[in-house]
Amino acid sequence: MLFDATRAALMELFSPAFRAAFMKSLGLTIAALMILWLLLHGLFDAFALPWMASLWPGFPAWADWLGLAAAIIAGLGLAIGLAFLIGPVAAIIAGFFIDDVAEAVERKDYPADPPGQAMPLIPSVILSIKFFGVMVAGNLVALLLLLVPGVNLVAFFAVNGYLLGRQFFEFAAMRFLSEAEAKTLRRQNALRVFVAGLIIAAFLAVPLLNLLTPLFAAALMVHVYKGVAIREGNRSNPARSFAS
Repeated sequence: MLFDATRAALMELFSPAFRAAFMKSLGLTIAALMILWLLLHGLFDAFALPWMASLWPGFPAWADWLGLAAAIIAGLGLAIGLAFLIGPVAAIIAGFFIDDVAEAVERKDYPADPPGQAMPLIPSVILSIKFFGVMVAGNLVALLLLLVPGVNLVAFFAVNGYLLGRQFFEFAAMRFLSEAEAKTLRRQNALRVFVAGLIIAAFLAVPLLNLLTPLFAAALMVHVYKGVAIREGNRSNPARSFAS
């Protein structure tokens, strides 16, 4: 069941086998978010503040307190925007570490199964970059819907649940299948993958913990793939599964 798969993935997050991937993923995610923050802040200072000053010539000279308020509001806006970028950043970083995580899960929980094959680096990076664009577009839509009462949270979870579920399931499946076969398998099990994606989206919504989203999502989707493979009679022939 997905509950058991989720529990197993959470327990594995802090296991010794995950330690190296944990440190690398966390460090790169924090570094990427810091760079994004600096870029967004620089763009605001370069374009938004001069625009405000041009609309109100006396703005910098006699309304410093309004300038401070505007800076605080802008900072909050940037923070909200950055929060919506955690999903895309997590997805692109996952391309570098999902195989390490998948190997650790397979070795620990599925020792009798044939091991999966890591994706080549360049195809993995290309897929991650493509998905980064999709995630940014989806989260921009969710950000706009944030202004609609009763729709904002639904939009966040629906968009991220679908996109994260699709991305991480296909990554896990492509250790055993071609890209086309992985996509077909995902479509055939769309509801299960979407529900697993909602679990990932819920994890993503928890501050600080969401920095570990790539590791958690990779571990969870290995279990989900194994469960799907049993029912589909996939050639990976897993011996057991948490997500059946």
